Amino acid sequence: MSFKAAAIQMCSGVDPVKNAAAMARLVREAAAEGAIYVQTPEMTGMLQRDRAAARAVLADEAHDIIVKTGSELAAELGIHVHVGSTAIALADGKIANRGFLFGPDGRILNRYDKIHMFDVDLDNGESWRESAAYTAGSEARVLSLPFAEMGFTICYDVRFPMLFRAQAIAGAEVMTVPAAFTKQTGEAHWEILLRARAIENGVFVIAAAQAGRHEDGRETFGHSMIIDPWGTVLASAGATGEAIIVVEIDPSAVKTAHDKIPNLRNGREFSVEKIAGAVAGGVAA
Repeated sequence: MSFKAAAIQMCSGVDPVKNAAAMARLVREAAAEGAIYVQTPEMTGMLQRDRAAARAVLADEAHDIIVKTGSELAAELGIHVHVGSTAIALADGKIANRGFLFGPDGRILNRYDKIHMFDVDLDNGESWRESAAYTAGSEARVLSLPFAEMGFTICYDVRFPMLFRAQAIAGAEVMTVPAAFTKQTGEAHWEILLRARAIENGVFVIAAAQAGRHEDGRETFGHSMIIDPWGTVLASAGATGEAIIVVEIDPSAVKTAHDKIPNLRNGREFSVEKIAGAVAGGVAA
């Protein structure tokens, strides 16, 4: 059946309580527009570059205000609320970049810990070492919901197509990519990566993003998007500030795309051999 999905764009600051209040306001607005699935961005609860300051306000899952708010909103509104991710304190002193999907009764239906850590050095001097503070996840799931088969990723995961392909082969019809893309990488790659993941797997992609200049000084790209299995951008938000995009999604479009280009069925096993360069008389042995 068709359903209305919403992606919420935020500009999260350093105070989880304020961010929880902003999330609640936006989720209620999305539900009022008829959305039964609402996704928030990566790090909904806090964007804080000062790790000592971040650790001072982090909580474990049982006491996290974003987890509590997500559960309460889902139950209050009778919808599925997907907290794209928030920082969760772990017992070993590290942190999980963890997403949560709450069902209409407020229960946690799925957890997803970001698998690929954002360890990069960019041209403008930005340097990120997510693995220094966060514990990478190791498990992906496809969740059967009343309205669609849903797969889960977070931000930097979008650069690893094998993660999307594995979930598509497992039956995912909708892939989720909550994110806090940097402005530099977003300008270069955000839309093309999201559209590529949709096209090559014949799935919908829903990507709620952080947007604008944050309290900790970073700048994120925004442009939250919902994309169909043919790669068409169905809705897109702006570059800065809060926004809500709502789209009617018909999961039958996934089968239509797969019938046209059945690349999931046509994939074949193959080997890769690295050989020396060409030499006189042909290819080197």
